Amino acid sequence: MSKVKEGSKVKVDYTGTLENGKVFDTSVGKAPIEFTVGDKQVIKGFEDNIKGMKLGEEKDFKLGKELAYGDFNPQLVKEVPRDKLPQDAEPKVGMTLALKSQDGRTYGARITEVGDATVKIDLNHPLAGQSLNFKIKVVDIQ
Repeated sequence: MSKVKEGSKVKVDYTGTLENGKVFDTSVGKAPIEFTVGDKQVIKGFEDNIKGMKLGEEKDFKLGKELAYGDFNPQLVKEVPRDKLPQDAEPKVGMTLALKSQDGRTYGARITEVGDATVKIDLNHPLAGQSLNFKIKVVDIQ
């Protein structure tokens, strides 16, 4: 029976929860996640834990923040003038913006505070600074 290894194309059913048990993402009711091991399409800790698993095998594991999305970085919280934001929608706390860097990459930013002249945005990944728990099942290996 084949095992998951570097270069394997896999499909995985999963549920990810936070320390408090809240589900932050799941494939339940959706298609399994599909990726090639080694292509850095998923976080490193997730990829490391699937290596060596067999078809149909299930596993529970916990990733510390260093193997997930890293520490929360306060330097990634910025204050920007409101007139630099898209004019098509009124900014609200919790709203997500898609920002482009000078090299063309797109980043998500969450609005955390709205003032009269400025808006605070957070460029950290929403799960930064948190440990993550996963329950996974390998449903296909190619």
